[in-house]
Amino acid sequence: MSSATPSWLRPERRRWLILVVIFAVMVLNYVDRQIVSVLKPTLKTQFGLDDSGYATLINAFVFCYASTYAAAGWLVDRFGSGQVMLYGIVAWSGACLGGAFANTFGQLAFSRGLLGVAEPTSFPAQLRVVTLWFPPALRATANSICAAGSTVGAIVAVPIVAGLAVKFGWHAAFLVPGLVGLALAVAWRFIYRDPPVAADQAPIHGVVTVDQVPAFTWPQLWRTRSLWGIVLSRFISDPVWYFCLFWLPGYLQERSGLTLAQIATLGWIPFLVTDLGGVGSAVLSDRLVRRGVAPLRARKLVLAGAAALAPICALTPYFPHPFSTLAIFSVVGAVCLTWLFSLGVVVADTFPAANVGSVWGIAGAFGATGAMLFNVYVGHLIGTFGAGRVFIALAVLHPIAAVVLWNTVRREQPRPNTP
Repeated sequence: MSSATPSWLRPERRRWLILVVIFAVMVLNYVDRQIVSVLKPTLKTQFGLDDSGYATLINAFVFCYASTYAAAGWLVDRFGSGQVMLYGIVAWSGACLGGAFANTFGQLAFSRGLLGVAEPTSFPAQLRVVTLWFPPALRATANSICAAGSTVGAIVAVPIVAGLAVKFGWHAAFLVPGLVGLALAVAWRFIYRDPPVAADQAPIHGVVTVDQVPAFTWPQLWRTRSLWGIVLSRFISDPVWYFCLFWLPGYLQERSGLTLAQIATLGWIPFLVTDLGGVGSAVLSDRLVRRGVAPLRARKLVLAGAAALAPICALTPYFPHPFSTLAIFSVVGAVCLTWLFSLGVVVADTFPAANVGSVWGIAGAFGATGAMLFNVYVGHLIGTFGAGRVFIALAVLHPIAAVVLWNTVRREQPRPNTP
């Protein structure tokens, strides 16, 4: 490392600075996607939508999100985290700005679709950064800090979006986050570098480079049992988190009687508990690793324990008071974030570093597809039979995913001379 490099940009400190920027990016990512859920009643009135029409708007995002997630992972492994994250931030910020100027349902749906195309770049890029810059004993904690930005985004989205809409109109709720995103793109361009690999730059402790471990080719990945275990786990479990993001704020307004102003005051509570639960479970799994438990087994134990709490969701219709719903979904959200945070580390512990972007992209695509299919189911059932059956279905998804994960995922390494 050249002596001319400022001390605050040396690798030992840069990796934590990169983590801070990723955290901010993830906050914005979730603020942008949460806008329509916070404004659900407003947008339904503005564009003449029922619950099925709202589900169509959500699926414009989710369909594009699912369709491009795997490609985003491949792009990260092919071109690196720096470029892909930069262009992704610029693209989804532009899509958010587009929502501010939408005058028809078609225009709004198009902007949400473009948001869905761009946003998947952040998650495989973030996981690759963590895999390269942090050793296994710190990896879950570092990953949870990055990924916690998503739920912090969900927390602040409710008061920010509701506050902007109440004071300046709903267009402002799209405009302001779009402008903030462009500023974050500039920060990322300045801060991010790959770990040092030149001969005169000694790597810091725990940093790896993608050429240290043989990697799977794209066709080989699809033949590994662990890929399918992770894919199925996300396909089954992701719909619960998407429900929390896209349907819970509207449910609290339409079924529990909270106003938009009350949502701004109270709607962030489940997401705060969710964040604490997700980070806490990641710290727990890293502590198990430091105590000698094999990394992959440590993650599985934490995931199985969280899944055991998921059935509490089925109690929601029997406790209709808003505070009861908030309490139940605080637990459910913590389960969801434990899974999303720790599954990413499972990928890092299971596959070579050069494959983690692709694997997480493929898994994210299947997870979003599962959520998209479930969205259609939710929109139909809530409109026809009420929400009770939806909560029963949500209650069993994580336990099923835990069984799949436990029995399919193992450490994967390519065999020599395998085509």
